[in-house]
Parts: sequence; C-alpha cells; structure tokens
Amino acid sequence: MNYKDLLKHVPAPGEVINLAWALDAFPALRLLATTPQDPHYHAEGDVWTHTVMVVNELVNGGDYAASTAEQRFILFFAALLHDIAKPDTTVIDEVTGKIGQPGHSRRGAIDARIALWRYGVPFAIREAICRIIAVHQLPFFAIAGNKGGQPPEFLIRKLSHELDLRLLAAVAEADMRGRDYVGKADCLVDIELFRELARDEGCYGMPRSFADLATQVAYFRGAAIAPDYPFHAESGSNVIVMAGLPASGKNTWVAKHCAALPVISFDDAREALGLKHGDNAGAAVHKAIDDAKALLRNKAGFVFNATHISSSMRKKTLDLLYAYHASVTIVYLEQSEDVLMSRNTKRDTTLTNASIRRMLFKWEVPLPTEAHRVEYPA
Repeated sequence: MNYKDLLKHVPAPGEVINLAWALDAFPALRLLATTPQDPHYHAEGDVWTHTVMVVNELVNGGDYAASTAEQRFILFFAALLHDIAKPDTTVIDEVTGKIGQPGHSRRGAIDARIALWRYGVPFAIREAICRIIAVHQLPFFAIAGNKGGQPPEFLIRKLSHELDLRLLAAVAEADMRGRDYVGKADCLVDIELFRELARDEGCYGMPRSFADLATQVAYFRGAAIAPDYPFHAESGSNVIVMAGLPASGKNTWVAKHCAALPVISFDDAREALGLKHGDNAGAAVHKAIDDAKALLRNKAGFVFNATHISSSMRKKTLDLLYAYHASVTIVYLEQSEDVLMSRNTKRDTTLTNASIRRMLFKWEVPLPTEAHRVEYPA
C-alpha cells in the first residue's frame, strides 16, 4: 500500500464507513480492540470501539464536509490513528484497577509518523496529521486548565504556528462526541470556547501574528512579553542547526551550503577524541559543547550538525544557543527508509541499520515554534 492507495480510502462526507482495510494497512490498530479504557471517560468500552465512533462522528460532521480533499485526508487519518499508541502505553493500577494511557498522544504521533512515512505520504500532509495526534486532547483542557499551567492564550497562539487550529478542533470534537462520557457536554463547550478564543486571537486557521521573529521566539520560550510589541533582543551568533536521521544528507547539505562556516559535530568530536560511535558519548558531547560556547562567546556564525531527532535532544542544543542570544535556523532533512538504509550500508560508520530503525521511536520532527526559522523538505 502507498499514499495513492490511502487516498482511495478517504470517505466522502456522510459516507458509511468500513474500516476493515485499516486493520491490514495499520496492523497496530488490531490491538485496539483488546485494549481497555477508563470506564469513566470511555463507557463505550475498548479503544477500537471508540476509534470507530470517532471516525463516524468526524465524517458526519460539518467541519469535514466544509474541508478540502487534502484537509479531509488529514482529518480522517488523524482521527483513525489518534489513539494508535494506547496499547503500548496502557497502565492498570494493581490496587485500584484504574486504567490510564499516559503519553499516548506523543507516542501516537511518532507511531503514525513512521507508518505514514513508509507509505510515502507527502511530508506536509504527514506532519499535519502527526501534529494533530500529538496534541489532540489539548482543546479539552486549554480553557479549563492544562497540566503545564500555561494560559489558554499562550497555548492557542503557539499551536496556531504548529498546525491548523480548525482541523485540531474538528478532531477534538469528534474524539469527544465519539465516546460515552458523562462530562461530554461540558467538554464540548470547552472545545467551542477554544475555537472562539482562537477567532478572537485572529489565528483560527492561520498563525497568530507577532511583532517580529525575535518577539515570537522569545514569547514561545516563555518570556513575559506581549506578541504585538517588538522585543529588544541582544545580538548573537547566527547558527544553523541540522536535524534529521542518520544518512539523511546533513553532511552533504552542509558541504554544499555552508562550506565557509565552522561546524560543530558530535561525530567530529568523537573522531578528534579517537572514539567509536557509542563509546564515551559524554566526552564527545562535552567537547562539542565547549567548542560551540567558544564560537558563541565571539558571536561567530557556525553550523551545529547532529541528528537532533527528538525534541529533548534539540532542546539541549537550543537552550545553549538561546542563552547566548543566537539567531537560529533549523534545517531538517529526511529520506525514504530504503534510501537511508542503502546510504548507511555504504558509509564508513559503526552505526548499524538496526540502530537507525530503533532511533525511529524517538523521531520528532522540529516544530516551527522551536527556532527563528525552520526549513523543511519541499
């Protein structure tokens, strides 16, 4: 199956759906039928029962009918795959019997990314689906109070730069309607309030405007500033941060576009220290960071070339760069699985293809809110 095959399965508005094909296309969905849920929030039963209800609610909803063909693809697969990681994240308390699936949204986005990547779904469409899955519950809690404690205005402003809030709200509404829950009516009100606040902020279907990029980055990183008034940022280095799985072409891109710039690389640091991949990684990281700090102190431009495939890995690098007031561009690269594996077998490296495949389960594509600029594959 490939992207063209998936396109054929996107239902028309109001169409009676048959999801038997989906269990073959996405085998992980088979486990949903035997995965229990907290009966307080999901009295309808198992995760597959809920998923089918959600997809039906979505396809029969007004947002789906009003969407373009591309948006329907995004909405449909976001709804179909939104709980794909619940089997792997289910925890049942031995004493109380309470059922939880902590982290299923974030893990689900990664699982969906891997599956859709293997099917050749275009990058922008795939990431629109994965970004919805990663935060599909936020409209339930954004107004009433979220775990992170951020004001709802902050969440909506930030999310508007990461995805289309109209599509997020549509999936959230279908997710809530497609369940048997005593608090459903109140949650649907909160989703509508989420929509109204986004409209008030001028970012329902578009990114929230900011005075400039410096203000935008500072705000998303937690500065207590107003989006509409320029934030005076100190000047620092211009840094290009590479991101992408091994063998995705980062070194080639740097050689082609940044030949005159210094390059900070964990691989280079390992080589300078005479280490193999995986040996004393701490020493290589320490050397790379020290070299980067020296350039940052001098406000010199450079390239930070590493995989940076998870948000936590990028955060360590970005926190360092922003501490020195750097202006950051993330360049994200990727290739098909076949290309990655073929390239890796031809490289002079101790990193195996099996190791790259394990890395996929930490694969989080950079978000537009992480840097001043983020360049994605065309």
